[in-house]
Amino acid sequence: MKFSHGHITKVSTALLKSLGASDEEAAVVARNLLMADMRGIHTHGINFIPKIADRVENGLLNIPTKLEIISDSGAVAHFDGNNGLGQVAAEKAMRRAVEHSKEQGIGMSLVRNTNHIGLLAFYSIIAAREGAVGFAMCNSAPSMAPWGGSEALFGTNPFSIAFPVGDQNPVVLDMSTSLVARGKIRRALKLEQKIPEGWALDSEGKPTDDPEKAMEGTLIPVGGPKGSGMALFIDVICGMLSGSKYGRDILTFHKPLGPTGVGAMLMAIDIQHFMKEETFHDLARAYVGEIRESRKADGVSRIYLPGEIEAEMEERSLKNGVEIDDVTVGEINALLEKQGVSLRLDGDELE
Repeated sequence: MKFSHGHITKVSTALLKSLGASDEEAAVVARNLLMADMRGIHTHGINFIPKIADRVENGLLNIPTKLEIISDSGAVAHFDGNNGLGQVAAEKAMRRAVEHSKEQGIGMSLVRNTNHIGLLAFYSIIAAREGAVGFAMCNSAPSMAPWGGSEALFGTNPFSIAFPVGDQNPVVLDMSTSLVARGKIRRALKLEQKIPEGWALDSEGKPTDDPEKAMEGTLIPVGGPKGSGMALFIDVICGMLSGSKYGRDILTFHKPLGPTGVGAMLMAIDIQHFMKEETFHDLARAYVGEIRESRKADGVSRIYLPGEIEAEMEERSLKNGVEIDDVTVGEINALLEKQGVSLRLDGDELE
């Protein structure tokens, strides 16, 4: 089904406010979730709202979010998310990193004791639109074995980097350190679909195309030992250094087991501390153009920059409507009714 950007925003913010979020919190979380759906990253979209509701109902999520400043000086800030909404903590942490970068040339924030922070490109793009190179990363519950192992110890531990290109969309890389995000396994399980072999191993360490067996086993790191190494360092920075959980101690957001203990790092490098912003934009435009126009391999008609496919999908979604799968629509409508919110996602009409 397709729905207008405005209608999904209205539904999402109303639901989040019914769960205890302030107007500001609901707006931030709704923007993050909707951006994911608009960019085709449905694993991180509005399907998360019922999961938020489940954690609230089980007393495992503190809303409204009481973000605590542990320290804030020089180029760095340290926050405690107090088991609140991860998107709220990460957004404020990134904006503080941008402020520090304008003063110091670089700004970095660490967040401890938060939850799933959603689409990481959301944060790196914030920095890019403020004239900075933006970095965002977080750790997550164990789902991937160290290279050579068969026991899940690392999370998918995703990261995102973005830089501005003047009047063009920022170039943005957003990826997990596993070959695929675990959300794709969950989505296949929910939609009763097989997964491609090579994504995951079962509990016995054998390749599987069964998402249920994959959930009981382990994901495969991207680039073998390279992805495994990246996951380790992200865990150390976001978990160990921030004073949050890491390794086996992080809990999943998808089951009511307890506070997740996720940690995050948000960083911005201010371009104008190194060169004029206009000069960087000119250089970036020329470099991006050179990449696009470089010689193509057989059968390839276009070379895409990181995030370009997603940005174009976001633009189409804004114009033509946002696709939401039937299962998620049913879950959202059931929650709307449960919360007494007089809105629905119905049909495929665009408002």
